[in-house]
Amino acid sequence: MSGINDGQLMQDPVTRQALTQAKRIVVKVGSSLLTSLETGLEREKIQGYCADIAELTKAGKEVILVSSGSIAEGCMRLGWNRRPQEVHRLQAAAAVGQIGLMQAYEQALQTLDCGSAMIMLTHEDLADRQRYLNARATLKTLADMAVVPIINENDTVATDEIRFGDNDTLAALVANLVEADLLVILTDVNGVLSADHRVDKNAKRIAIAAATDSSLAALAGEGAGALGRGGMVTKIRAARLAARSGAHTVIAPGQEAGILRRVTQAEDVGTLLWAEMSPMAARKRWIAGHLRAKGDIIIDQGAVGAIEQRGVSLLAAGIVGSQGEFSRGDVVRCVDQSGRVIAQGLSNYASVEVDAIKGLTSDRYAETIGYASEAEVVHRDNLVLI
Repeated sequence: MSGINDGQLMQDPVTRQALTQAKRIVVKVGSSLLTSLETGLEREKIQGYCADIAELTKAGKEVILVSSGSIAEGCMRLGWNRRPQEVHRLQAAAAVGQIGLMQAYEQALQTLDCGSAMIMLTHEDLADRQRYLNARATLKTLADMAVVPIINENDTVATDEIRFGDNDTLAALVANLVEADLLVILTDVNGVLSADHRVDKNAKRIAIAAATDSSLAALAGEGAGALGRGGMVTKIRAARLAARSGAHTVIAPGQEAGILRRVTQAEDVGTLLWAEMSPMAARKRWIAGHLRAKGDIIIDQGAVGAIEQRGVSLLAAGIVGSQGEFSRGDVVRCVDQSGRVIAQGLSNYASVEVDAIKGLTSDRYAETIGYASEAEVVHRDNLVLI
């Protein structure tokens, strides 16, 4: 795919109508939309975003918010008229400002009868497999309770080596983590433009393009505002990262009223950067592509038939035993008692735990191994027939 024609990159198979079907949505709001050094948080804007989020949540969608703004709010509270460069001063500003940022969101969502939760992440949390799984389980639980998770980078403890660098990247990693259908990055411009608008006043908005289109990077101007760390380059990179797990991305003008509702209703706003496959297809391709499983789970004929014929999850009741050592979240093979490989998937339990609960019903997991993470040993969403 190449070339720009009337503000659109050509040959796009995905239309905005696909966005109306998005069930799980990650929204990123940047500092420039929420704060100023003079006034700190702009609560009216926060109320507007929360109104959109509440409407989506009540419509049955799962919304996860990644919000910048703690450092900018902290700078205002500390009386600093510009963003500091020193890491320890940035961390101090984040510590001071995070309280105000979360209070503003909590109060706004409460007035809309929505619950909220604060989650602070660092790169290490998503690089470490156990922390990654714990974070995903927490977010899934909150979504099941219709509580809106509000995520920010943990700037108070992060260092240059482990910092995400910008919340665009963090939002994309969260989209990967929860297998989102849609990532919405709200910014202070109309979307990706055909030229730098600061140089060319006739620059056109690119309505739709593939997230992987190599010509996009040349369209993005470098730099960020006085309060933020990102820029259009990081937003395009984030879209490309989100597309790896099947999430479409819309880079949209956050200053416009009702923008989240309008994006999910397929209105032609911002730039849609589409992913080549669905989240489920991307996940299953990744699982199927693992040539080195960490171990085998041996299953009985009843489980073989259920998986092959009905596509169900693997429960401990159908397990005979295991081979090899594997941990929670590792790729394992499901094999019958003759050694034939039936399927491949992600185990919710370690090998020692599988051996302990084999043949049991899920209500006996806790009494046997001390806890019950999931009823399924391998969930059908994480299971691919071989």
